[in-house]
Amino acid sequence: MSTFRSIVFSSVIAGFIVGLIVTAVQQFGTVPLILKAEVYEKAAEVYEKAAEHKHEAAAQPQAILVHDHADHDHGAEAWEPRDGLERNLYTAGANILTGIGFALLLCGFFSIRSGATGEPISWHEGLMWGLAGFAVFTIAPGLGLPPELPGVPAAPLMSRQIWWVTAVLATSAGLGLIVFRRSMPAAIAGVVLIMLPHLIGAPELEHVETNVPSSLSHQFVVAVTLTSLVFWSLLGSLTSAAFAYFDRPASA
Repeated sequence: MSTFRSIVFSSVIAGFIVGLIVTAVQQFGTVPLILKAEVYEKAAEVYEKAAEHKHEAAAQPQAILVHDHADHDHGAEAWEPRDGLERNLYTAGANILTGIGFALLLCGFFSIRSGATGEPISWHEGLMWGLAGFAVFTIAPGLGLPPELPGVPAAPLMSRQIWWVTAVLATSAGLGLIVFRRSMPAAIAGVVLIMLPHLIGAPELEHVETNVPSSLSHQFVVAVTLTSLVFWSLLGSLTSAAFAYFDRPASA
């Protein structure tokens, strides 16, 4: 029971701190790029709507003179948080919940590791686990499905999710074989597993049309990758330090 309490307390504290820090980092990295991309996205939507109305007017020159709004279904716009404080609060909440979730996963590994060796987890070892999480959840899937800005078309969501999960599972299994088995056959099998999703190929569109500048997309990929590196480095270090602190009575 004490170990379970250590896992929960460590995860909540580390996830809360890392979530707040990453939210602050995003204000200077990814958020400005997203806001710029949304300007292009909204401009493209306005242009498409104007083109549709122009096409309809040309196809029906004998249109009714009196415009009845009831005859047109403009559709309700999807809800989104307002820019500013509301949007930042939702972002911070999402980052904190994500941090707590991944911290719980890390604490589970730390508990198994400390139970097997009888030694506490150091923050150095936690940092290495965090970097492993960065490789599994950011680098590996990002090679096939890089982060995308609003307004950039992408392949169907379901196919992208399936490939993303496959890449994460294959990479984690491959790294596990390489690090924990420490034999040549296991290392070869691990490398094959890591490469397999990329040999299959991530789902992508044959032709992409967007008015979002490619330079903006490249900056976004770099910003997301660096932010994720900060997230995983801090999460691994803080979670291991917190778990070692709260798990001391259980170890004793």
